[in-house]
Amino acid sequence: MQIQKFKTLNSTNQKAKELARKGAEPWTIILTEEQSAGYGKEKVPWFSPKGGLYFSIILPKSTIEDLQTLTVLAAFIVAKVIKENFSLEPLIKLPNDVRLKEKKVAGILTENIIGKEVKVSIIGIGLNTNIDRLPRDLEDIATSLKIELGKKVDNKKLLKEIVLGIKEQLKTISQ
Repeated sequence: MQIQKFKTLNSTNQKAKELARKGAEPWTIILTEEQSAGYGKEKVPWFSPKGGLYFSIILPKSTIEDLQTLTVLAAFIVAKVIKENFSLEPLIKLPNDVRLKEKKVAGILTENIIGKEVKVSIIGIGLNTNIDRLPRDLEDIATSLKIELGKKVDNKKLLKEIVLGIKEQLKTISQ
């Protein structure tokens, strides 16, 4: 698992697509401390300040080319990791949101690079982890693990568990 770390990026998915086009290996992870132009489904902006966990994974060629399936799979893994680590009860709002107490805590965006066929898929995950407070316009619709738990969480550990979970699930359903 190769991790390319950045202080700040416009978007981890954009960087992942750029690296994938240049031949980056499958399972390369693009990780940033903050995104200046993070986005979700339909290019909706994703608030990505320092403290959160923002990363994209360049996936290996798979028999699964359906973005919806990959997105739901990633949402399931993120929810599972949150539940197992913090005894919280996350819910998945299909297709790409993970919620805690009716507020969004994570978003997943899967994108394909397409030539004559799907060349590579990328999963981008934004997880609000160690964010102290959200802007007023997001307070009622979003939260962070730190807000819910009252303490910081280990981003490195969560990253590892989410990536390993996705890897295992893909192996299982790609055979």
